[in-house]
Amino acid sequence: MVVCCGEALIDMVPVQVPLGKNPDREMGFLPYPGGSPYNTALALGQLGVAVQFLGRLSRDFFGERLMTGLIQNRVGTDLLVRSGEPSTLAFVHIEAWKEPQYLFYPEGAGAHSLTPADIPGRLPEATRCILFGSIAMTREPAASAIESLIFREHTQAAQQGKAGPLISLDPNIRPCMIPDREAYIHRFETWLRAVSILKTSAEDLAYIYPDKDLNASMERALSLGVRLVLLTQGSAGALALLRGERDERLQAQVPGFPVTLADTIGAGDTFHGAFLAWLQLHGRLSPSRVASLTRGELSEALGFANKAAALVCTRHGANPPALAELDAFTG
Repeated sequence: MVVCCGEALIDMVPVQVPLGKNPDREMGFLPYPGGSPYNTALALGQLGVAVQFLGRLSRDFFGERLMTGLIQNRVGTDLLVRSGEPSTLAFVHIEAWKEPQYLFYPEGAGAHSLTPADIPGRLPEATRCILFGSIAMTREPAASAIESLIFREHTQAAQQGKAGPLISLDPNIRPCMIPDREAYIHRFETWLRAVSILKTSAEDLAYIYPDKDLNASMERALSLGVRLVLLTQGSAGALALLRGERDERLQAQVPGFPVTLADTIGAGDTFHGAFLAWLQLHGRLSPSRVASLTRGELSEALGFANKAAALVCTRHGANPPALAELDAFTG
């Protein structure tokens, strides 16, 4: 089972709408369930992987819609906390084949109000992977609450001489949500010491390591303890760099998957979920088994994840595919 930790929010996605008798079309917004860890949880559930979402959901009508989305996509809600704070809103600006731009309204919202007291003293016995990241890790008290869980699970496993759960991070950086860049980068690098998989993008790495090229940035992550870096590059495809069992480097790359674009919202989140789903479906969802992946397996997993992300790009909002849809999809 995968436990996805972080925010669930409402993406306000732009649409062109006519206003009354005026033939000109003006911009309006439609609400879609979103939040990077939430989207990834949905992707895992749709692909048949047991998954729980750990976070706070408002009791307002947007929160109810987010809750319905979890249930409909077979995501467990046992680790959820419901609260009276309003749901977080994220207004989206979209340009074709570019990373969406976001304007967040997080203050006082439930998504970022997760506290250390909300973290369960013990995760379910079936937990094999913990996923975290995104804007929840830029806001307090949620960042400290999730960080405490990650460090606890990593430390306990090390003390007991066990591998522990696979920990996967997607920073999903939104610069407008980071008040102190240097402090964030320092904290980010402390997380990497507990992380097995870093799923990131070229834009993320350019923000974190502006003086390094992509290869040097990925190597920096591996040097801090990360086992596998997954780099999404939009229409250019995806790249993986693995630090193997003997510290050797193994690289795999897949090209872009051409599609008719609706928008790219949730594409990276779906990629992350689909990659973890491939690991689960192939008995590889553990730190040691990730370390022993072959180049062929890496390429296959990347292709599976890239295809799922491409399919999402043909739909508006984050709408991950079921396994049967993915099998049938040809672009």
